Amino acid sequence: MSSAKDVEGPRARGPEPAPGGGADPEPPSGRDSDPGPPARGRGADPEPPPPGGVLWSLSGDIRALLMLPAALTLQVAHPAVGAGVDEHSVFRTDPWGRGERSLRSLQLWVYGGAEAAEEGRRLRVLHRTIQGTDTRGRPYHALTPANYAWVHATGFPVYQHAARYLIRPMTPAQERALYAEWLQVGRMLGIHDRDMPQSIEEFWPYWEKMLAGEIEATTVVRELVDVDQPVPPPDRGPWPLRMTLRALWPVLLPPLARFRRFVTIGLMPPDARAAVGLPWSAEQEKRLRRMCAVLRVVVPVLPERLRYLPRARAARAARRTAAPNG
Repeated sequence: MSSAKDVEGPRARGPEPAPGGGADPEPPSGRDSDPGPPARGRGADPEPPPPGGVLWSLSGDIRALLMLPAALTLQVAHPAVGAGVDEHSVFRTDPWGRGERSLRSLQLWVYGGAEAAEEGRRLRVLHRTIQGTDTRGRPYHALTPANYAWVHATGFPVYQHAARYLIRPMTPAQERALYAEWLQVGRMLGIHDRDMPQSIEEFWPYWEKMLAGEIEATTVVRELVDVDQPVPPPDRGPWPLRMTLRALWPVLLPPLARFRRFVTIGLMPPDARAAVGLPWSAEQEKRLRRMCAVLRVVVPVLPERLRYLPRARAARAARRTAAPNG
């Protein structure tokens, strides 16, 4: 099993078994359509999550790559977010570039230091022109607080749930620390405190309300879990690797698509999975637990250059260098 260091912050318990309202549209130039700088003050940027915290440990671990599809799928299960991605995103034509940019952005929020707030401002600018009609015929704007806050909100329950499988269960103290750090990320993204549940006790009723009345299997959700959806071969990396993948792509894509669907649905919180209407069997649950048991043993013994994503690895090295005793 992984050590207690796998989830930093307050010490974790031993492993435990894992458990089997519409947005108000606003014009792009309206004050409420752009969250703007956080309410804590316009003179200073909000602080990023603390080095050595729970989020610092989770989001840079390579196992976090398996958590991201569930969070992204939940984001687009919101009618407005799904419509925005359907109409404005390049995820169909440039999935690898889109994924690379999303991962870079996420890593900046946690490990970017002074760059984190700048990345939040860049994202707000990027989303200012995204508007249209959602899947229920309602006007939407990407920066309407309810829509923007949902995109941010999905990260916490996915991290909290998936860590139980891939790393280890969190203690209540760690869950609270993770939520507090995720609120800090929200502030960097320009979300006002008034638009985010300010505690775990406030978060779960909000979550249940969203699942009961707002979330659905949008067109983008169905595409993300469709094993027959066409995906172009990777266009990143060394030229010989790209050429090899291109040649083998007809053989590689079907099992990769099945694996993507498997981890997307499997690592999604069960109540969210049910709300979206995604099927999951007892046999699939057993397979997921077996896979995660292997990863809990293998990943912690990998060298740091293989265990952590590049920006996380660099941030950890810089923190050690800056420590008084090295």
